[in-house]
Amino acid sequence: MKLLTKEIENKLPNLYETEGQEEKIVQVKFFDPTGSWSWYAIEYSKEEKLFFGAVDGDFGLELGYFSLDELESVKLPFGLGIERDKFFEPKLLSEIQFKK
Repeated sequence: MKLLTKEIENKLPNLYETEGQEEKIVQVKFFDPTGSWSWYAIEYSKEEKLFFGAVDGDFGLELGYFSLDELESVKLPFGLGIERDKFFEPKLLSEIQFKK
């Protein structure tokens, strides 16, 4: 599965474009199908292939940057990789239910 389609890429604001916005919108969710990690993208740089968003995993929730290239390079058991949640609908970051 292609992690980032042109349609989704075009919906993502450029990096720093939502800076200062109180309510940020998550446009796409990526996840580890064999584990507990999820990545929620809010902004994206096409040139750097770099997202800004929320990362939810074993060490808690963190806002920061993550790379499309790194997500695509992950090799998981059974030949799996990081996947995009194709049923995810854009929503406010405050509406996401993160792991505790």
